[in-house]
Amino acid sequence: MSQIFLPQSLEKNLPFTALAPMQDVTNLWFMKVIAHYGSPDYFFTEYFRVNDTSRLNRGILAAITENDTGRPVFAQMIGESIPDLVRTAKELCKYNIAGVDLNMGCPAPRIYRKNVGGGLLREPEKVERILGELRAAVNDKPLTVKMRVGFENTDNFYAILDIINRHNIDLLSLHGRTVKDMYHGEVKYDLIAEAVKRVDCPVLANGNINSAATALEVLSQTGAAGVMVGRWAIGNPWLFHQIRQALAGEPITPVPLLEVRNYIDRLWQTPTASTMPERARVGYLKMFLNYIALSVDTEGDFLRLMRRAQTEVELFNICDRFLVVDMTKTLALAPSLNI
Repeated sequence: MSQIFLPQSLEKNLPFTALAPMQDVTNLWFMKVIAHYGSPDYFFTEYFRVNDTSRLNRGILAAITENDTGRPVFAQMIGESIPDLVRTAKELCKYNIAGVDLNMGCPAPRIYRKNVGGGLLREPEKVERILGELRAAVNDKPLTVKMRVGFENTDNFYAILDIINRHNIDLLSLHGRTVKDMYHGEVKYDLIAEAVKRVDCPVLANGNINSAATALEVLSQTGAAGVMVGRWAIGNPWLFHQIRQALAGEPITPVPLLEVRNYIDRLWQTPTASTMPERARVGYLKMFLNYIALSVDTEGDFLRLMRRAQTEVELFNICDRFLVVDMTKTLALAPSLNI
């Protein structure tokens, strides 16, 4: 099989960076917000749900068809019906996608109970069949996989890595926790390092990469081709730029808290803002503020007060209190993991 090349990174000689696919977060609008502060090399869509009655979700498709960030976008699918995964992959390949990505890592119980996402890690034989059929269908674009190191334990880990090799997967994004770990506990970077040695494709290390310093440590320990960052990029959209600065040996530019306040304003101005009731809009912004708050105030006061706010005025008064009172304060850089 002829080699399929991944899209070019922003900086030719630096490791890759990617924004992790996050449901209800990584839509077209959020990709544009992130791009304003410093794009990753690669974007991944929220997952397209695939089953016997599924059609391509138009909102998710917009992240591909209307994307003007200038960065490649991989289209992610979630499902277990092989004919429907093949059908959907072929449909997606008609669009300007960087590649097709299969979700084998989603840890939400309502997802894995349907034997999709992270649930697939319990069935290596099923993974073998799915990847075999998808590889035959996706033969002129990258076929990529996002997964975790296991479901409840890592018993199937090496078997699944070998399946990934057999079907010439072009990129593996690997979160170093099990599905049952969700987002808690230590990330097994040693297993990511094992995967890097075992598979033939580039590996993106994923899991708790909370700062540029941590990204450098993880790259050094794992030998990965790059890093994928999810929730920490919500709290610090400058992170991809900071990672590039650190990789180039440059000092990291501090981010004034006033800039964080401007970022929150940008998050408030969603494209559907004018049609959303205030309560829903406040709730939606709080989803982002949950990740921003601890970088702003490690004591947790901002987080506590923000969660209690009911109205736009109340919420923004709290933001002002923490973000625009002292113009000299900057966004705290998460400490390195010293792994």
